[in-house]
Amino acid sequence: MSTSRGPLDGAWWPRSRDLTDELSALADVLDPLSGRITRIAVNATYWPAIPSRVPVNGYVVKVGWFTTELDPHKIMLLSHTTGSWNLLVIPPETSAPAADRLMTAASDSSRPPTTASTLMAAEHALHGSSNADRDQDSEYTWEDGDAASSYRAAAARPCRLITAK
Repeated sequence: MSTSRGPLDGAWWPRSRDLTDELSALADVLDPLSGRITRIAVNATYWPAIPSRVPVNGYVVKVGWFTTELDPHKIMLLSHTTGSWNLLVIPPETSAPAADRLMTAASDSSRPPTTASTLMAAEHALHGSSNADRDQDSEYTWEDGDAASSYRAAAARPCRLITAK
C-alpha cells in the first residue's frame, strides 16, 4: 500500500545524468526515512544508461526501467514500510530558479495532485525553456559534437530532494 498523496510525493534535482551515482545518493537519503528501499523504477527516456542495480547503504537495490508505463519525468522508489515515493525528476541542466519553482510545485500538498509531465509542461509554458534562465555562472558546453554535455554549475551544486511526506 502506498502512502502517496497522488501522482507526486515531491521532487528530485540530480546533479548529472549518471544514474548509478545519482540513484545511490538519492536512495541513501530516502532509505532511513522510508524503511529499506527495495526497488527503483525509472523511465529510460532521458537517461543515457540505466543500471540494473545500485548500491544503497550497504545493500543492493534492483532498478527497473520503463518507456510507456512510467511518466518520463518521474521516478518511483519502493519500500516495504512506506510503499512508494513518486518524485518529479528535474533535469540536471535546469536553472536554479526553474528547479526551485518545480520543486515547490511538486511538494506542495495543498495543490491538487498532478503528474510530473504536467508540471514540466506548465513550467515550460509559463517560463519558457528551463535552460533559458540559467544562472549567469553556469557554463554549457558540447564536447566534440557527440551530444555529450557538461554542466559546471550542476556539478558544483548538491543534489536536492524535497518531499511532501
